[in-house]
Amino acid sequence: MKKIIIANWKMNPPSPKEAQAIFAKVKGRAARLSGVETVIAPPFVFLPILKSGGKIKLAAQDVAKDDGGPWTGEVSARMVKGLGASYAIIGHSERRELGEGDEVVREKLYQSLSRGIKSVLCVGEKEKSQEVFPHIVRDEIKKALRGIPKYFASKTIIAYEPVWAISSHSKGKADTPQNFFEMSIFIRRTVLDVWGKLAALRLPIIYGGSVNAKNARGFLEVDGGAGVLVGKASLDAREFNKILEIANTI
Repeated sequence: MKKIIIANWKMNPPSPKEAQAIFAKVKGRAARLSGVETVIAPPFVFLPILKSGGKIKLAAQDVAKDDGGPWTGEVSARMVKGLGASYAIIGHSERRELGEGDEVVREKLYQSLSRGIKSVLCVGEKEKSQEVFPHIVRDEIKKALRGIPKYFASKTIIAYEPVWAISSHSKGKADTPQNFFEMSIFIRRTVLDVWGKLAALRLPIIYGGSVNAKNARGFLEVDGGAGVLVGKASLDAREFNKILEIANTI
């Protein structure tokens, strides 16, 4: 099975020219790699100028919780799909930090899945605490999947993204592959409670949080891990291409 490598550009780069330059370098490298599903999640405004196809896909960084209506500034799943996005990131910790609650995340996940978009549900804890974080992650998953039909499981990916490990935080430091392995088992057990055994076994689980070319291999080699969600390092085409090459060898 191909490793899923997702680049989350967040609110970068500042210009269309720079976005096209990064995209072109990554697309050229991805075209030569058969063992990787390469996904780029640029800001909404760059989706129309970046062309998916071949071995590279586009993702939306978010979708609205409704399909249309008087929601100034919102962008629907139908809109981003029309612009070529076949993936969407849902419930990223930076969106949750802005006030997105579990119910909003669930509604956004449903909108994305109902449009046939592969949806990356982000879950993770703010503090590194063995006593607290399993409960937080379990609750985020169960609340996000509540009421969503299990036939959507084939379009769902879960990204374990401990907030404390994200590089945009002043003390952000990647988690360990061993902990990602343990969390992937915990996540599957939680999904089993909601969608059953088959979905739990097949659902891809990826890691996000200060991923770079130096530590990517450890996460990509985790048994049961399906890939990585890359933030800051994805804006450096050479760095991101190294991650793609590593994934292609596993």
